[in-house]
Amino acid sequence: MKWIYEGILRNGNIPFKVRKLAVEDLIEILEVQKQVIQAMEAPGILQPLTKDEYQYILEGKGLMIGAFAGTKLIAFRALLIPPMDEDHLGRDIGLPEHELPKVLYQEISNVLPKFRGNNLQKTLAALIMDELGRENQQFRYICCTVAPFNIPSLKDKFAQGMQIAALKEKYGGSLRYIFVKDLKETEEQTVSFRESLTINMDDIEAQQKLIEQGWRGIKMEEAGGTYWVYYSHT
Repeated sequence: MKWIYEGILRNGNIPFKVRKLAVEDLIEILEVQKQVIQAMEAPGILQPLTKDEYQYILEGKGLMIGAFAGTKLIAFRALLIPPMDEDHLGRDIGLPEHELPKVLYQEISNVLPKFRGNNLQKTLAALIMDELGRENQQFRYICCTVAPFNIPSLKDKFAQGMQIAALKEKYGGSLRYIFVKDLKETEEQTVSFRESLTINMDDIEAQQKLIEQGWRGIKMEEAGGTYWVYYSHT
């Protein structure tokens, strides 16, 4: 068993280790997901994966890493090589057909409720991208979906430098932001915006209109109990 990272959880001073996950970890993965969903005030904002979907990733169609406290899985993160179907997120953000094989999905990230507040999502995000860089260089775009007002996940995506490139219904009618990060884009290119606007997260139509005009959502802030999304244009 090869550990790729060792650290200390700041809440409780508990040591933890991180390693790649395998099919043998599937039962524990499903149990973590179950506990996360049970603890959510609004379970509909998380799109859980099925046993078959996890197995698909673990058998070579992606990458999963997990954090362990002792022998207990407490958090995990997954990347998925998506099938070339009509629901491909690359199509949703306007990528040409020849670029679709370069897309990888940042599929799901779960942290057991009692271990939240330890920056585990952020730590695993950095580690899985490092691991991806060691394993395969064919991918250029990282895409994912997040429900509006899933604040922890939105903060996580923006912290990674991902941008909102679409806002539409997915998964049978559920409204989702579609995020993207171009791994070949430099930091200077990422932040080189000339214009910016701030829109209430509740105002779906206004956000969709801006996105159609080429604007990207680059960050969010909370003020007076209202969440605002910052959109910018090059």
